[in-house]
Amino acid sequence: MDPMQPIIPDRCRLVLIAPQEDDASVLEAAIRAALSGGDVASLILPQYGLDDAAFQKLAERIVPVAQEAGAAVMIAGDTRVAARVKADGVHVEGGRAALADAIDRLQDKMMVGTGGAKTRDDALELGELRPDYLFFGRFGYDTDPQPHPRNLTLGRWWAEMIEVPCIVMGSSEIASVRQVSETGAEFVALSRAVFGEGVDPAAAVAEANRLLDEAAQAPGKET
Repeated sequence: MDPMQPIIPDRCRLVLIAPQEDDASVLEAAIRAALSGGDVASLILPQYGLDDAAFQKLAERIVPVAQEAGAAVMIAGDTRVAARVKADGVHVEGGRAALADAIDRLQDKMMVGTGGAKTRDDALELGELRPDYLFFGRFGYDTDPQPHPRNLTLGRWWAEMIEVPCIVMGSSEIASVRQVSETGAEFVALSRAVFGEGVDPAAAVAEANRLLDEAAQAPGKET
């Protein structure tokens, strides 16, 4: 993002979810390109079934790339890896017990975010533990051109009622950032829309930021 660009208060920001990619050099290049396209608040790096040693090796390569570009990195997998690679935080799924354990061990050292809530009750149960954010969506399920209606509904309700920030999963289309922004969610997550086959990651991130700026400045939007 151009440092001279005016700051838009309360603007929804972009979170990237790294795709599953067997070739670490290909993944690194794609992430570098995406981060060159504009403002990215954070990168979530899922383990995707890699064993812990392979995941740590991948994270050691990707984490500094994202951090040097100004994006926080959240490790979604073995929490021990997050500390070893000096990530900014961990993304924990698995319910209240797993989140409580991570918060107890790690929240004084790094951010702890969570996801997996499919209902309001699920979300409130996790929110009681005061994670750094709640994620509505599932990694790898952004295959449709429209965001999942449940994620939009939960994100709107959460943003209106709860102080803990939320991230809402977008869709396979860049334009979905506008729909997520309209819920009041603090962050919109994209993966396939940026890293999909035939997509220019830098151009996709630039377009996502343009749409988010436009949404924040729309008539009737409080700034």
